[in-house]
Amino acid sequence: MAIDFSFPPELEALRTKVREFIDTIVRPLEEQLDESNRDQLVSTVIKMRKAAHEWGLWLPHMPKEFGGMGLGHVAMAAVSAEAARSRFGPFALNAQAPDEGNMHTLLHWATDEQKDRYLRPLCEGRVRSCFAMTEPEVAGSDPTLIQTRAVLEGDHWVVNGHKWFISGARGARFAILICRTEDNPEIPQAANSALLVDLPSEGWEVVRDVETMSGSHNHCEIRLTNLRVPAENLLGGRGQGHLLGQARLGPARLAHCMRWLGQAEQALDMMVKRSLERFAHGSLLAEKQGIQWLIADSAMELYQSKLMVLHAAYLIDSGADFRTEVSMAKHFVANALNRIVDRAIQVHGALGYSTDTPLASMAQHARWARFADGADEVHQWRIAQRTIEAYQRDGNTRAATGRLPL
Repeated sequence: MAIDFSFPPELEALRTKVREFIDTIVRPLEEQLDESNRDQLVSTVIKMRKAAHEWGLWLPHMPKEFGGMGLGHVAMAAVSAEAARSRFGPFALNAQAPDEGNMHTLLHWATDEQKDRYLRPLCEGRVRSCFAMTEPEVAGSDPTLIQTRAVLEGDHWVVNGHKWFISGARGARFAILICRTEDNPEIPQAANSALLVDLPSEGWEVVRDVETMSGSHNHCEIRLTNLRVPAENLLGGRGQGHLLGQARLGPARLAHCMRWLGQAEQALDMMVKRSLERFAHGSLLAEKQGIQWLIADSAMELYQSKLMVLHAAYLIDSGADFRTEVSMAKHFVANALNRIVDRAIQVHGALGYSTDTPLASMAQHARWARFADGADEVHQWRIAQRTIEAYQRDGNTRAATGRLPL
């Protein structure tokens, strides 16, 4: 029988090891952390990362030749879901966004010289990076509308433009910058290119950290004014920026889903624990049917989410077309996370609405999930398109519903 819903023993042992690492190393350090104290924040993350090296959990998603563990996407689903049960778990392993996605991008698109200069320091945890694509003047879900312009003058690109919500920009040592380089491409998707920008650089101005509903988290607005980038810092070929971006964002969307599984499971655990401890109106909350419905709906949605993530990860590892399945997973898991966290808050009552538990912060961050790396509606549109195309091509919709053997 080819279908097996268990992990091999070595992966199950790794998953358990990551959970133990989070519980014994990361959580205790988090509890002592004052995030407003930057020096303490940096020193705490360094302690976590040194421990990750000692535990053999450093850089799980990258090949061994770059100091990583060489895990595939299915294995990363197990690792990331466990790591994300704490806020700094992915940072401890050096598997956090946007660096994780940038590492994959550099691994597959960079020249050997670019890998030595940018990828190795990133893998070693000596630098941070950012990915600069989104612009305030145009829809972020349509990169063909990008207005930031790069013109080749001699041996340098001269870049002018405007970016925002560039995660991790403040303090990053380099950026992967998507900008328009081609005037009249055969297709709109071939207008953009990717440049590697050393930071800080003259002409790269961090205007502000955009304040969000969950506070300031280094999501920066950037102004580019006659920024000069060496011609050899072109990443990939001219006009391949859209292709590079999509290749990066597909697996990156699923990586977000993997981490969201950990958050959703934490919320469900908290919901059940609270229901077993809180007594009201003659019985425990866990004995009340209305609360049981909240728990049941959350358990079913987490089950669905895990299956979707594992199947999409399997498709990526198999080299199959994974676009539809990742879109489905990204849409469903983002919404399931929001619903599960919201139900957990409801079961906790006023306590859940307070900052005495992590649920309020989790709810603020979860809302971002429904438009990060593609808004819900864009994914629904593309899923519908591919479903219609499948029927027109095959006479049925099997290819658009996971191509499963039933």
